[in-house]
Amino acid sequence: MNMEATNEAQTAPMPASSKRKKLLVGGAILIALVLIIMWLNSRKPPLVEAVPYDREVKGSAFINANLLLLDQMMQNWLPNDKLWPTVLLDNMPNFQLGELELVRYNIRVLRDRLSRMRSTDKLDPFTEKAFSALANDPKKWWFPSAESKWKEAHKHLSLYLEGLRAGTSNFFPRADNLAELFQDISSLLGGANTRLLNASKDMKVIRAVEDLPEGSQGQQTEVELHVPWYKVDDNFYYAQGIAYALYPTLLAVKLDFREVLTKKNCMSLLDSILEDLRRCYFEPLIVFNGEIDSIFANHSLNLASVLADAKQKMDSIVVTLTRG
Repeated sequence: MNMEATNEAQTAPMPASSKRKKLLVGGAILIALVLIIMWLNSRKPPLVEAVPYDREVKGSAFINANLLLLDQMMQNWLPNDKLWPTVLLDNMPNFQLGELELVRYNIRVLRDRLSRMRSTDKLDPFTEKAFSALANDPKKWWFPSAESKWKEAHKHLSLYLEGLRAGTSNFFPRADNLAELFQDISSLLGGANTRLLNASKDMKVIRAVEDLPEGSQGQQTEVELHVPWYKVDDNFYYAQGIAYALYPTLLAVKLDFREVLTKKNCMSLLDSILEDLRRCYFEPLIVFNGEIDSIFANHSLNLASVLADAKQKMDSIVVTLTRG
């Protein structure tokens, strides 16, 4: 009888309350795990405070700055994630897209201007291949994945750097080349700034009127630039990504173009831009879009004001560089 009672006790069904407790515990663990994964993937990288530099190799700082940014993007590229839960993230993916856009601008100017004496000279094969790799769709997950293309760009930039050391590749830190780089970056900052300004609640709908040639009989066209509320944080983090990547780029420019900047008395202005970019590196708990008299901040306008100041100073440097 005792043996039969024991067997009956062992085969008795688990009480419903115990099942519910196990489900609750399992669900809590799963939720905690998801939150930890999302938190780890939502952290912005630390600001790059120093760039490797070889005084004997022209362009080494500029190339190393872009290699550092590519390294960072390869480690954990989020915009092409297709799996849950990181597919739910949008802040860091937009931040990384901003980084990528700045690197693309850098490498385009490297390919077209910095690595060539004249615009008619043959393109450096390593810079050409690096730029082509960076042109890949950043949201592509496979065939080829974005990460594989960033790795390819990193390889060709590294080979270009080796060519600089060996004297088989060139880098020309001239005033006109730096002006070209700054003009392109200024244009990128202007686009990011427009997105931020258009997110302001004080400007529900903004219309941009295209300029027409004098005496033209054509009709002016209007383009609606209103930014939906759910894209406010996307624009914020995209602009932050641009500013983040621009910081080590300008640290490198300060080293590689030291003679030009000193001769044109632009070094203090460049230092002021770097300080502006440091001010862009802040992390609101929630990206608010408050009114002027609201108790909540308007983070879009806060960031836009700093970027606008950096852009204005960069434009001033371009004017100085292009003077005879």
